[in-house]
Amino acid sequence: MRGVLDLATGCYPAFLFGGSVGDQLPVFHLHEVTRDWLEPRLRYLAENGYRTVACDEMARLVIDGVRPAPRSIALTFDDAWSSAYEVAYPLLKQFGMRAVLFAIPARVADEGADSPFVTWAQLRELESSGVFDVQSHTRAHAMIFSGAEIVDFVSPQFAREPLLNRPIEADALGTPLYPRRSRMSDALRFHADEAAADRCRRHVAENGGAEFFGRAGWRRELRDVANGTQGRFESEAERRSTIRAELADARAILGARLGKTIAHVAMPWGIAGEIARESVDATGHVLCFAEQPLRRRGVRAHGDRFHLMRLNGKFLTCLPGRGRAWFVSAAR
Repeated sequence: MRGVLDLATGCYPAFLFGGSVGDQLPVFHLHEVTRDWLEPRLRYLAENGYRTVACDEMARLVIDGVRPAPRSIALTFDDAWSSAYEVAYPLLKQFGMRAVLFAIPARVADEGADSPFVTWAQLRELESSGVFDVQSHTRAHAMIFSGAEIVDFVSPQFAREPLLNRPIEADALGTPLYPRRSRMSDALRFHADEAAADRCRRHVAENGGAEFFGRAGWRRELRDVANGTQGRFESEAERRSTIRAELADARAILGARLGKTIAHVAMPWGIAGEIARESVDATGHVLCFAEQPLRRRGVRAHGDRFHLMRLNGKFLTCLPGRGRAWFVSAAR
């Protein structure tokens, strides 16, 4: 819905529809990538003379009005999936480009771990190579429970839920699920009743485990088991301190592990409430990438440095050049 609203109100830049780039610096966000998807897009940029910039050049544009060289763009990769190391890293080197990697320190893997994210050794290599400028994506990219009403339970189907969309409280089969929002929103976190959750998990384990979810009426059965659940909402002080810690701790952990100053952050899902915005400033960040309804998508001189807007990487080939794609075809 946000994308439709942005399209209807002219927030997407003109170059997506055949126009020029104008006075903006296009910044694109990417996540997991494959070679087959990324290589032709990087080749398009290289063949059409585009150069890539990192966060410091973006900061000079936003804060000081210093424009980068013509045909500059920025590539940003969120989450630090293993494909950043295995796919993007060699391709960026091949085409002589740089990118920003917004990493989640609580998700970065230790050596030998079975994880979809990069390891600390890989992250250090990416940073020291100069190909990637590693910055913060908050400490844990946390999704929290934000309401007291049970909306579902962890079942075998829950494994299909995108990993980073899973709330931090959800783990074993039978765990109750509540309304959820990003930790960086202004939502108060709901701390679920652990006694009720334990009853549900135990009930599932004692009645066949995964096979329990094949019986008719299993949701109604678990709701009866969870009956009487209590739980509590965090206090205002807890909300503020936890949001600030998510930002400050990410800076500290990444900085210590990589031996650099972490100055910039991208908000998970692009969500930043007023408390998060205040905390970004209070924790010493220079730039913050976050969504804002009805704002133009692009980085400009003297823009709002705590609400910088990015474009989906699928629109890279809409940039002016030979072999250019149109918005509709690129969006497919």
